Amino acid sequence: MEQLTIYANAKINLALDVLNRRPDGYHTVRMIMQSLSLCDTLFMQKTKEPGIILSARNPEHFPDVTWDEHNLIYKAAKLFLDTCSVKGGVQITVDKQIPSAAGLAGGSSDAAATLKGLNQLFETKLSLEELQKLGVTLGADIPYCLQLGTALSEGIGEILTPLKPAPALYCTLVKPAAAVSTKYVYENLKLEEANHPDIDAALLAIETGNISMLCANLNNILEPVARTLCPEVEEIELKLLEMGAAGACMSGSGPTVFGLFTDGNDAIEAAEYFMDHGYAERSFVTKFHQPPLRRMNYDDIHPAN
Repeated sequence: MEQLTIYANAKINLALDVLNRRPDGYHTVRMIMQSLSLCDTLFMQKTKEPGIILSARNPEHFPDVTWDEHNLIYKAAKLFLDTCSVKGGVQITVDKQIPSAAGLAGGSSDAAATLKGLNQLFETKLSLEELQKLGVTLGADIPYCLQLGTALSEGIGEILTPLKPAPALYCTLVKPAAAVSTKYVYENLKLEEANHPDIDAALLAIETGNISMLCANLNNILEPVARTLCPEVEEIELKLLEMGAAGACMSGSGPTVFGLFTDGNDAIEAAEYFMDHGYAERSFVTKFHQPPLRRMNYDDIHPAN
């Protein structure tokens, strides 16, 4: 195989709890992750010359993203090529759709797709677990982004328990223009005063397919801190609920807010409203994504024509 195309799926946190701060600076978390159909597309091609050539098809839409050695795609590719002693190099072109710095794991998902795609392209046959061990050295979300689907994430995010697929719902994503610093959010989180999500109740809702119970337990411990930087988060949530969302919450460290809908037309109407009324820098309607239940998700890899 000389070239392939692979998709990097966005994610949301249906529930996110922080248990404590570790001596190494990481936080111990317990959260429920869900991948989405919204994705970036990575086009990969082998090159005879060693090295990594990285570019984007639409860089003007992502002025805050650098397409050099500082990008997680480049770092993941270098880690993989060095670890596997691959001869030759790779050219990677990205059609990016997932907003950056949005709490949707766009960078982590791109890195995970890079590892997964290079494993196929160079026929190195690393297992999912081996790829995850590589990925976690670059970011705590990357092991999940390699696995995808509905999962309980613990530790720093690397301990994953696959769950029964969450009920199929439409998801309206609304990203405000305001920037939210992940570092600031975690540094200003006061665990002793925080409202901890009921993760077990959310797990039970998923296990029983109870949409009402799941939406009642959407909760993100980081949201109150993020709201101090981006008050629009609360306004967007309230408006999503007013427009028929069964539940709404902020994803990750923000500022993107998601609303879950049982009716696709309501989800589309909500997304259009936020763009038309200046709430959103970008908004999307997407669905929950579930990969095939296989050890390695090669069905998300599509050889290029």
